[in-house]
Order: sequence, then structure tokens, then C-alpha cells
Amino acid sequence: MKQISRARFDAYAGFSRQPEAVLLIRELAWFESDSGAVLAALCLDTDEEYSGALFARDLMGRFRWVKQTSYYADATGAIAAIGPLMGQVESYLELERVQGDETNPVDFFTPVVKEKRFHESFRYLAFGDRFSPARELITLMMRWYENQDGNYVEQFQTTGFDARVWELYLFATLVERGYAVSQPDPAPDFLARGLDGQFYLEATTINPSVVNGQPFPSQKPRTEAALADYVENYLPVRFAGPLTAKLMKRYWEHPGVSGTPLVLAIQDFHDEMSMTYSGVSLPRYLYGLAFDEESTESGVTVAPRTITHHRWKGKEIESCFFDQAGAEHISAVVFNGSGTLAKFNRMGVKVGLGAPTVTLVHTGIRLSSNGNPTGATFESRVTEGYEESWIDGMNVYHNPNALCPLDPGLLPGAAHHHRSRAGIESSIPHGHLISSRTAVVARSY
Repeated sequence: MKQISRARFDAYAGFSRQPEAVLLIRELAWFESDSGAVLAALCLDTDEEYSGALFARDLMGRFRWVKQTSYYADATGAIAAIGPLMGQVESYLELERVQGDETNPVDFFTPVVKEKRFHESFRYLAFGDRFSPARELITLMMRWYENQDGNYVEQFQTTGFDARVWELYLFATLVERGYAVSQPDPAPDFLARGLDGQFYLEATTINPSVVNGQPFPSQKPRTEAALADYVENYLPVRFAGPLTAKLMKRYWEHPGVSGTPLVLAIQDFHDEMSMTYSGVSLPRYLYGLAFDEESTESGVTVAPRTITHHRWKGKEIESCFFDQAGAEHISAVVFNGSGTLAKFNRMGVKVGLGAPTVTLVHTGIRLSSNGNPTGATFESRVTEGYEESWIDGMNVYHNPNALCPLDPGLLPGAAHHHRSRAGIESSIPHGHLISSRTAVVARSY
């Protein structure tokens, strides 16, 4: 057997972890059998005893607990016992892996529509080497995903690809944070339960405009004045549509939801790289607040400005989503411009997945260590063990009017923003990912 990183263990077996287990045990190290058929975690319990928990794929392909070693007074004894027990499990694998509650697994990649209907990004993901790290990672995740509405796979392969990837990103992030994640029927999308609390999360997206069944050209800004209008008016109008639609669903009236924080998670897929500007525009619409730079004798100052409406080509909406009737039931709105397919590719390489011919180069801007708001540029080759987390780059905008506020401690590692008398106060982790791109190089021999 060989020792592996927690990130690799989590990619395979982290979805089986229950938060209650953290009360009883602490995981210290992780291992994989030479064949890869069995995984193990070295555990220390509250009695200060060490043991090894073993995991194997059930009949749906999900790594789940199958065996436990005896208990030892030191870690060395437990580690020594893991290897032989792995061999025993592998010898009787077809019997050991049966859990008794398996159903038909969800398969995202077996075509359920004609090829001509494939979404372009699905085609990249499903075939070839360039996105093989993401494909292998999503293949592991999909064994745990429930097809609640019955059309997930069809949408994943066609027009709903981006929205479904965004849901998968949120699913992975919640698991990474140590939550037991369930999918309520019929909604919201997720219930995250952890030791420090729980909350519901509902995903939504801004999608490309469609006119007469065809994608409508986006409103890309080409001048400085057009960019200002784009950020202050066009994007808020686009954000308002899906957020208001979710508000009209009145999820807080669903059984069990009332009294628990309810979070909306939105991503902008209306155009390629559109989320580059979305991170600036979204808080303007949520809080009805902008910040203008003013040049003075002492330098440049930033002054808050209240926004009451957003107007775009004859359409006018009220600003400040959090002031809308019913919005008091929304605890926060989440956004992450890096929650895209490129993230899955990087996270796949990080845990040793994908074709060896694929090379990823990650470039972008991170918040510098001295807190410089303009950040610092970086360029890194992505390799196994690459330092990046799922939550990296996430922004959480808290509702000042929320009846059930979200505790920022429930999403550690994200940037948290609150409305204050002075404007918006933010708590941003060092190295916070502001924006990035990933170049993919697939070598051929």
C-alpha cells in the first residue's frame, strides 16, 4: 500500500463521510492499496486509540466503509494492521463491497441524446484527453449524485451543461468543508449538515439569451463608457432575472426549511469569460451600492453611492435585491467566478487523475499577502498536490435583512461581505482567488 493525500482520498471516498464521525474520530493519514481497489484512513478516537478504517467500491462504484482494524495504543500498530486487512478485503472484494442498499447509479457520460444535441463543453469533457482530469473526477462524484428531477443527465449533455456543472461545483465544495450533503425532494438543491450547523443552498445561473431558438449575441463592452454601463446596468438586469425567479419559488415555505439559513448560489454563464465582470457587478445589485473613485489633492478616495435602479435598453429594475419583499428569507447569495469546468480539470490533476499527456497552466490574480485590493498576478503549472481548494475564490454576500442569518463560520475559506454604515465590510482570506484562466496543453506522441 502507499500513503496518499487527503485531497485524493476525498475525491474517492470523501462523499461517504458523515459529520457525526468528527465527534468521535480524527483522521491522521490516508492510504491506497497497490491495485487502487481499497482505501484506508488512519483514525484516532476520543479514547486516544488508533485504528484503520477501510473503504471499497460498493455495487454503484462508491467508496464506502467495509472493515475496521483492531484498536492500538500507537499509530505504528494501526498502520501495520492496515496492509494485511487490505489484502484480506481484496481477496473477497466481491463479497466485502456489497452494502445492500445500492440502486442503479447515475451515469453522466453515456449519451442519452443524439450527438448533434451535445453541448460544446460536454463534447470537450466527454471525449479526448484535454479534460480527462475533470472527466475522471466527475465520474467519481456522479456515483453519489441523485437524479432528483429525472432529466439531469439530458441537461448535463445539452443546454443545461453549465448549470449542472455549477451544481456539481457546489456539491464538491460542501463535501470539502466536511458537510453531509443531501438533496431534498424537490428543492432546495442541497441541505448541508455539519457539526457547527446546517443550511440549505439553491443554485441558479445566468444563461445565454435566446431569440427564435438561437443564441443572441452578448453585449460585450468595447469602450470604457460601455464597460461602466455594462457593469452598472446590463449585468444587474441579468442577475435580477434568476434571483427574482428563485425568490418567487418561496422555498422557505417548504417543509423543514423555515428556521434554517437559505442561501442562493449564482453563476454567470451568459457569455465566455462573462464572470470576469460579474464579481464587480453582483454586489451593486444585491446591496444597491456602488463605490466611485474620486481624485483629491491627497490622492484617490473611494466614496459609496446609492443605486436605486438599473436601466438597460428600455428595461428598468429596482436595485438592492436584499430589500425586495420576501428577500428577508434569503440569508446570503454566493458567487464564485472560478466555479467552472476549468476548476474540475485543475482539481482532477491535483489528486492524480487524467491522461499523463495533459499539462495545465493556471494564471490569474490572487489577493496579495499585504491585502492589496488589486491583488498580485501568478502563473503556476498544475501538478499533483497543487495548492487549491474547491472553495477558493468563493464570495458570500450576507443579507443585512435576513430573518435567519448565515454564520460566516459555516463557509470558512470564502470571502465574506456585509453591508455596514460605511458601505460594505469584507473579510477576505489571504491568497483569495480574484480571477484566473487555465491553459490546457495535450501532448501527442
